[in-house]
Amino acid sequence: MEKHEMKKWCKDHKYRYVLAHTKDGWCCDGFVEHIDDEMVYLAVPHCDNQYDPRGFFPYPPLYPPLYPYPYYPRRRFYRQAFPLAALLGLSLLPFF
Repeated sequence: MEKHEMKKWCKDHKYRYVLAHTKDGWCCDGFVEHIDDEMVYLAVPHCDNQYDPRGFFPYPPLYPPLYPYPYYPRRRFYRQAFPLAALLGLSLLPFF
């Protein structure tokens, strides 16, 4: 697929939940956020359960903190950029 065809395909699927396939075999799911002449940007969901601290501390602390220290707001999505020339295709995914 040519670059201008892929750009039109991405514009048709803007703000939809898709699975992006690249020519090197890598796949990434997310929402199509922005498209320019060279890149497409996906908002990829962030999985916060990967690093569960309870695996390192099997017992609960005596005085649990009221908030995680240091406090910072957690992001639900992070931005991933893909070159239009490297995209092989997009697949629509159901979002529940």
